[in-house]
Amino acid sequence: MSVVFGGASIQLARVLGIRIGVHPSWFVVLFLMIWSLSGLYEDVVGNNAFVLAALSAFLFFASVVLHELGHAVVARRNGIETQGIDLWLLGGLARLSRDSDSPGVEFRVAAAGPAVTLVFGLACVGAGYALAGSDSFRDALSFEENGRVGAGEAVLAWLTWVNAVLLGFNLIPGFPLDGGRMARAIAWWRTGDRAKATRFAASLGQAFAYLLIGYGIYRFLLGDVLALAWFGLMGFFIIQAARAADVQSQITARIEGLRVADVMDGEPVAVPADLKLDRLFDEYFLRYGYAWFPVVDPIGKFIGVVIRQRAENVPEQIRPTSSVDEVTQFDLGNAHAVPIDAPLESLLASEGLQALGAMMAVDRDGILRGVVTIDQVRKALRPPEPVA
Repeated sequence: MSVVFGGASIQLARVLGIRIGVHPSWFVVLFLMIWSLSGLYEDVVGNNAFVLAALSAFLFFASVVLHELGHAVVARRNGIETQGIDLWLLGGLARLSRDSDSPGVEFRVAAAGPAVTLVFGLACVGAGYALAGSDSFRDALSFEENGRVGAGEAVLAWLTWVNAVLLGFNLIPGFPLDGGRMARAIAWWRTGDRAKATRFAASLGQAFAYLLIGYGIYRFLLGDVLALAWFGLMGFFIIQAARAADVQSQITARIEGLRVADVMDGEPVAVPADLKLDRLFDEYFLRYGYAWFPVVDPIGKFIGVVIRQRAENVPEQIRPTSSVDEVTQFDLGNAHAVPIDAPLESLLASEGLQALGAMMAVDRDGILRGVVTIDQVRKALRPPEPVA
């Protein structure tokens, strides 16, 4: 599932330069999964049930990460960066920097995750048959308690089933599931209207969500309290995500075609990296009253930001001999820089814009050409004033 929003998470690793994190709710699911699988493996295999359950749980979440990396890699190839992948209560989320700019890109990005899941599931099937043979692996796939199922084929059989369920669930044509994004891409291609296509896919998603909630209520009436909580939570999330996508689509439709260069301040006040700190206070902080300034090297390339509070930590008596680059917060990960020809939409999910309140617009050589503030973005997002 790929979405365009953020959230607090604990970083675990970086894969292909993409941050992999877990939301605290993930640990709850991990515990419940290991607990339930321990009982399953104890019935089917007998020995080492907890070890097999823990291994299966972590391999499953590894497959979820691979699913989201499928989205991320294809998105990157189409000019869309991924700000991170988070594992949480209901699976995985790829946080894309912006929405797709064409139906073809939307379809390819959406289909990449299910394609990876399909390949992973088939690999589990192939490995299971190679390890145990056809008869034994068929017993494993049906979770036969006949003593013939070994530990390896039991794990591979469970991974096959759970990835088949994951594939089927994600292919349901309701936004924000991958099938819903694929349905949106097709509707967008047919109508030429992204907002209308999003509304259509969001409606499908909400209809499916209500079916999930209804099924949870049905199971609850049969005595399954956990089913109501699980399916109700999934339904609520899908409804909220579908509504948010519809609203976001209407917002982005207002700025479609706008680039960063269209709204930026083309005459930014920048500080040379070799400027002494005493002059920094006299000529910049005291003169303009800003809390920070972009810092540029001798050829005008943006290298980072100097923040007043950090500069004030330098004792006043050594400021005449200290230069700005000694207190610069260097922009190593391009967190505060954006290409001037980037779609304005790409700033909507920018963590740098939220943190600093502005982004530095740079050309292909990294030369600072302007500054776009959060107020300028908000102004562009406002609907036009009605004409009297």
